[in-house]
Amino acid sequence: MTWSRVVGAMAFVGASLLGASLVVSPGSAGAVDTRQTAAVSLGDSAMSGEGAGSYEPGTEGENGNWCHRSTQSMIHKTQLAERTFNLACSGADSANVSLADTTHYTEGSQARRLIGIARQYRVTTVLVQVGANDDPRFADTMVDCVAAWVNPFGPSCRSKLAAEWPGRLAAMAPKVEQAVRDVRSAMSQAGYGDSAYSLVLTSYASPVTEKMDKLLHGPQGCPLRLADAGYGRTVAVPQLSEALRGAATRTGAKFLDFSRATENREACSKGASSAGEWQRRLTVDPYALVNGGLDAIGIHLAQQSFHPNAAAHAQLGRCVTEFVNGGAGSGRCLEGTDGNLHAVA
Repeated sequence: MTWSRVVGAMAFVGASLLGASLVVSPGSAGAVDTRQTAAVSLGDSAMSGEGAGSYEPGTEGENGNWCHRSTQSMIHKTQLAERTFNLACSGADSANVSLADTTHYTEGSQARRLIGIARQYRVTTVLVQVGANDDPRFADTMVDCVAAWVNPFGPSCRSKLAAEWPGRLAAMAPKVEQAVRDVRSAMSQAGYGDSAYSLVLTSYASPVTEKMDKLLHGPQGCPLRLADAGYGRTVAVPQLSEALRGAATRTGAKFLDFSRATENREACSKGASSAGEWQRRLTVDPYALVNGGLDAIGIHLAQQSFHPNAAAHAQLGRCVTEFVNGGAGSGRCLEGTDGNLHAVA
């Protein structure tokens, strides 16, 4: 081989290596990642879009999958990346989000599925909302409070809840922390350093308020004692939020407080009409029987109840976008004078 050919071959190899270096793991220093950007959400019903309608085919009870993953969910309303992926599933707990070998509504670990997405796309934001279905047993608690309204001569649901709530939150916290650490681990397995993306843990918005029609709030779709609803809004939900804030701090995740995100727009807050509300009232959906068959009988007929609706998800997505773009480590979503949610310190 002549010297000119040797030089040419070396130049070709060098150019090939240079080209290969342009598409490498996102954690590599100086790398240029040409993949599409993506934002991904993991968690439970409040993140999946339960209550927002427009559910993805295959998640409305077909073959036992009741994830109710909405095309209107907040991750799809963010403006953070070219692609958005919603891995959240209604009813999921921390174990279902983690890397553990679990199955929920036919679906496996959300963190494991995140690995595949993070390898195919350049993930810039991971949004996690989980914990309510662990020891707080949020859905069961709502059922207990409805039962207390049905029986006005019995004890209030808050009397029992107030004694148990701090202990439930303390038991929940390490489970959420493990799930968040597993999300970090999933991203690491996909080649990401911690600084290559934003990991945000959120809390939950209060679905109800004591500021309802004192006589008609039950028939209007909120069969709860006013004092019980007030305890939930002013005590239980804020305490849950603080417990999740602690979990975020201990795992190095950013924290976005949703506890007041639907303030003055909770279920039944507007009286006879639900217009302007951002939380679903008690909702019984007979259509669930179409896809889910007899499996829908029971909780699935009403599982959309007391969840953020499509309008809420649009606003939450807006707030998440502001928060991530702002670069703060923590913040809150509050309604501004313009009627929109904004991320504030």
